[in-house]
Amino acid sequence: MGVSGLIKKVLVEVGLSPDRYNLQWASAAEAPRFVKLITDFTAKVKELGPLGQAEGLSPEEAKAKAELALKLVSDRKLRVGFGNLSKSLRTEVPGLTDQAIAQAVEEKLTKTITGIIAG
Repeated sequence: MGVSGLIKKVLVEVGLSPDRYNLQWASAAEAPRFVKLITDFTAKVKELGPLGQAEGLSPEEAKAKAELALKLVSDRKLRVGFGNLSKSLRTEVPGLTDQAIAQAVEEKLTKTITGIIAG
């Protein structure tokens, strides 16, 4: 659940649509739900078009932004910060919601993300 908040934040920071990522859970007993999730996400990605199209980027710009996103999520400082944040959220925040996670990621990791982008 927390990973989604981080990935969406990274996509926004590099200038790519966060709608290009979606993580949902479905058990083996939820086949109709799984089909709906995949169908809806596939439709959303088709609507966005090739990477960069919905963002108004050239293919080269989109590739550079995707590479920057990979650099961010591969950065040790960001991964350690996210791990620490996840641990504290699990122990300190009852009833975690996607919104609470996104807010925590925003508050605790924005400085690290912008530092990595600038550096």
